[in-house]
Amino acid sequence: MRSNRIAILGTVGVPGSYGGFETVAQNLVDYHDDVLEGSDLAVYCSAKAFPDRPKSYRSARLRYVALEANGPQSILYDVLSLMDAVRQGDTRLLLLGVSGALALPLVRLISRARTVTNIDGIEWKRAKWNWLARIFLRASEWAAVRFSHKVIADNQAIAEYLSQAYGRPCEVIPYGGDHALAAAPNSAAISELPDRYALALCRIEPENNVAMILDAFAELDTPLVFVGNWGKSSYGRKLKTRYERMPNIIIHDPVYEPGALRAIRDRATVYVHGHSAGGTNPSLVEMMHFGIPIIAHGCTFNRYTTEDKALYFESPAQLAEEMCALDAEKAARVGADMLEIAQRRYTWEKVGKAYFDLLDA
Repeated sequence: MRSNRIAILGTVGVPGSYGGFETVAQNLVDYHDDVLEGSDLAVYCSAKAFPDRPKSYRSARLRYVALEANGPQSILYDVLSLMDAVRQGDTRLLLLGVSGALALPLVRLISRARTVTNIDGIEWKRAKWNWLARIFLRASEWAAVRFSHKVIADNQAIAEYLSQAYGRPCEVIPYGGDHALAAAPNSAAISELPDRYALALCRIEPENNVAMILDAFAELDTPLVFVGNWGKSSYGRKLKTRYERMPNIIIHDPVYEPGALRAIRDRATVYVHGHSAGGTNPSLVEMMHFGIPIIAHGCTFNRYTTEDKALYFESPAQLAEEMCALDAEKAARVGADMLEIAQRRYTWEKVGKAYFDLLDA
């Protein structure tokens, strides 16, 4: 059945240029345009992020809400998007994130639309939130699980948490990562970088164990290129000041241009992934497609994502030890395992089919 009117809500919009959920929306639109016929697709966008406000993108109609999609306005942004989708007569609502989930009881009351919610990570457990934000996020998670027709988790560990906490089964649909190979490398981006290096790339936040990675490489000779938004917080600024003069550590500003990011990733010989929260991290599945060894924080999320075939650390000493023990044979084996898993599980063709099959059910 392809007669559904589908709306994607909860992101900044498309074309995507911000983060994980924007990448999901972007690739679902691409899949819809390339593969599907007969269904109508709309994507809600923040008017603040798209001053030109085109009416469509590929096969998707674009609808604009005059609020920021992130930060304090995100709750109202998602709620207004949900109410407008009901008013427009959409029959399938894909809500990415739980910011607007407290409106779902009303949606169920006034509409027959089928709602599918990707709850993202276990947001209320993140250390960066204060107690009030944690209460709100926990309530939003409960509403999403209780009042959505179907719930999506991007990682098996989150699915197990939902089953234990709410007795509710959910669908596990991860992120795709093969889009990271789509752009041609921009060689200008690596003109001042070493020929070979370890790469770390993330938002500079404590839960991504940035200090742990830097501490480990401060004791090594191996070059490390660490890409992130160092100027965004006092945490990042302090770390940059402390480590930027280390001879083997290159503190790199954030990179968003696809060709530049591709070139930086192409030259890396090992990827260090410090995320310890949030489920399946997009940056991890993207790097798995490059076929290089990955040393990841040993949390359950990362172990599920890499099928326990990566290398793992939970302290600076463990990370340094893994780096020192990474010979050519082990590097080739782990890199091949990462690529095999990525091509089997983390392509947008597989992810897109899973999403639209669930929406059509």
